Amino acid sequence: MSAAIDIIQIVVTIMGLGVAAQVLADRLRIPSVVLLILAGVVVGPEGLGLITPAIFGNALQAIVGLSVAIIVFEGAFHLRIDRIRSAQRETLRLITFGAFGSLVGTALVVHYVLGAAWDVAFLIGALLIATGPTVITPIMNVVPVRERVASTLETEGVVNDVTAAILAIVMFESVVRGSQGLPTLVQDFAVRFGLGILVGATVAGVLWYILRYGRQAVENAPQNARLMVLVSSLTMYGIAEVLGAEFGASEAGIAAVATGGFILGNADLPYRDTIEQFEGDVSMLVIAFVFITLASLLSLQDFLELGVAGIIAVIAIAAIIRPAVVLISTVGDQLTVPERLFISTLGPRGIIPASVATLFALELQSTNPTAATTLIGTVFLVIFVTVVFEGGLARHIAQTLDVIPMRALIIGGGRVGRELAERLERRGEEVVIIEKDQQVVEELRQAGRKVHNGDGTEQQVLKKAGIENAKIVALATRDDDVNLLGGQLARNTYDVETVVARVNEPSNLDAFEDIDIEAISTSMSVAWSMDNVIERPGISQWMRELDEEGDVQEIEVTSKEHAGKTVSELIDELPEGCHLALISRNGENRLPEPDGQIEMGDHLTFIGRREAVRDAIAYCTT
Repeated sequence: MSAAIDIIQIVVTIMGLGVAAQVLADRLRIPSVVLLILAGVVVGPEGLGLITPAIFGNALQAIVGLSVAIIVFEGAFHLRIDRIRSAQRETLRLITFGAFGSLVGTALVVHYVLGAAWDVAFLIGALLIATGPTVITPIMNVVPVRERVASTLETEGVVNDVTAAILAIVMFESVVRGSQGLPTLVQDFAVRFGLGILVGATVAGVLWYILRYGRQAVENAPQNARLMVLVSSLTMYGIAEVLGAEFGASEAGIAAVATGGFILGNADLPYRDTIEQFEGDVSMLVIAFVFITLASLLSLQDFLELGVAGIIAVIAIAAIIRPAVVLISTVGDQLTVPERLFISTLGPRGIIPASVATLFALELQSTNPTAATTLIGTVFLVIFVTVVFEGGLARHIAQTLDVIPMRALIIGGGRVGRELAERLERRGEEVVIIEKDQQVVEELRQAGRKVHNGDGTEQQVLKKAGIENAKIVALATRDDDVNLLGGQLARNTYDVETVVARVNEPSNLDAFEDIDIEAISTSMSVAWSMDNVIERPGISQWMRELDEEGDVQEIEVTSKEHAGKTVSELIDELPEGCHLALISRNGENRLPEPDGQIEMGDHLTFIGRREAVRDAIAYCTT
């Protein structure tokens, strides 16, 4: 009875600490992994002694295995194939060449700096390939970089989690059994990976068929779908592990859940949103349990024995190996140089290296205690340093490198919202559409748009879509009440810089203008366009041509280098195909005169070819 009470006490303590860590991390806007590790150390045997993982006995390995299966499945489920296409070449090189470079580079550092044997060095190198979605995704939620950057990092995390787990198992067997040669290692890796893919794809296919064509009670269908998806992840893992044991290919379960999660995540599943939310909640609890439990196993002595060499090794792995492999892997035109630099500085390690390294260390403790100490000390030191420093400084690094784009939220995914999204994206802005009609959401996603399903008048939906980082909110629905309420939230609650709204009924214009929302009357806009065609056909035609090939942009003069110049001096420095059309000062608009002087705070309107206008803006804002 006392053992049962102890287990209940430990589970309740871990879950309570996990939820508290998650809530505090959200408030502090830092990855929750940092607080989870600290919590595990504080309440572990070397801290307050509230948690003693030894109570789980031999079941700990199975518990951690099932937990990791849920975490990897959830990460793969969120990985969309259209996101991979946005940075396809760079991502492919990063998960192949980059992973190999990280493996070899880390092994060299561990061998020569820490003096570890080659087999142990390559085991640590294999584990530290993984960056992990459990730490990348929270950072991406705080740092709103472009979709192609987030996609590259998150794809790398999901794929390399699987690669690291399977490769580490192969390397561990080499440590335990002795060297078996490279051909044997490659064969073991291929068998585990192939078996995992086969099992994951089969189970995912069966579940997809049941969800799409099986008969279910309508009132319980969403709940049943959530439970079936959760159980399927455990089923994939269990079948692959059982078959792997039969064929001498243990740990094929990780590849199975990654494959199954990816297939189901990209399949046409009913109740997708409720499934994603449920999987996220379950994964959060599992991550809390695993991290706190494993962190409680840490011993301060493991870190002290590494000494100064351990610090040097971590710096080399994080500040030399990681940037080198990323910068080489991402050569091309998909990512800008600042974006590549940002990715190279962000390589926090997560749940896979932590859990697998702990289990390996427990097994090695009796036969090779030196290897166990080096393994657990190095892996957790890298995890802690990279998560704390890279995760904590990620936003500052992104701002320094100027890789956080202007984010625009469009509420309403109808014809107006879609057209506006296309125009903003052509100018290089990051656009997120909020739409509550599920069918419209799917159409927008198929068209390559980034969409959040929900009501744009609800704060929770707005926050999830990233309104806290938005500079523009455009309300484009057919319902003036929705546009007014959404605009009021954007202006008064989140203090968005630019709020513009579609007004369908002209009599409602005053209500929008009273709360400082730029109101665009639908009927007046159409009438104005038709009047231009009637009275000013030349200008109307020119505006249509400009919309197709040109651009009009307005910027504020904030550089002392440009303030003080005359208009003619500035015009001489503009790229060919770009013209200065208007100068706005203190709310007054004036045509540019050659002898006129540019002043700090002036708003300059450029017109011309799209590329020329962009070059002019880049020149005037540096």
